[in-house]
Amino acid sequence: MLDSRGILVNRRIFLGAALAAASAPAVARSQRRQLDQPRVLSFHHLHTDERLTLTYRQGDHYQRSSLMRLNQFFRDFRTNEVTTIDPKLYDLLFDVKQALGHEDAVFEIVSGYRSPKTNAMLRRTSSGVAKRSLHMSGKALDVRLGDMPTHHIRDIAVRLSRGGVGYYSRSDFVHLDTGNVRQWGA
Repeated sequence: MLDSRGILVNRRIFLGAALAAASAPAVARSQRRQLDQPRVLSFHHLHTDERLTLTYRQGDHYQRSSLMRLNQFFRDFRTNEVTTIDPKLYDLLFDVKQALGHEDAVFEIVSGYRSPKTNAMLRRTSSGVAKRSLHMSGKALDVRLGDMPTHHIRDIAVRLSRGGVGYYSRSDFVHLDTGNVRQWGA
């Protein structure tokens, strides 16, 4: 087949392009419907035994009241201090849950926000606590899923490539943050 300039066009390329052009609106509608779906997360805080399930985002809009509840939920349980948690962490958790095909996932929270006082205490009493931990700025969470090996969470988070991923196999949790893309741990 010749194009308008007299150049030979491969029939498969032509048909592929035509099909792609014809299906583009349907794909866009499908993706839009997915984006419009409520984004729901469930948590169990291992230190406070609190549980929380909520819609944190509807379409492109974060739900302000839900974010405030999440800030309280992820407070420093040792000092009761609250900070603003980066909503991108929730998007990351949601996408991990989706990629795992685990719609009913309940993330077990090992660590959320840490006040500078708590972070300093943890640095004195245990190894592996960063001096400038992103937990202190509400940009990091340590999580696991009770019924799923933590290395699955790590693998998905590394593939998503949206921040730091630390794997702590002995303690059975994964550190996720919204800082620079990097990874550590076995």
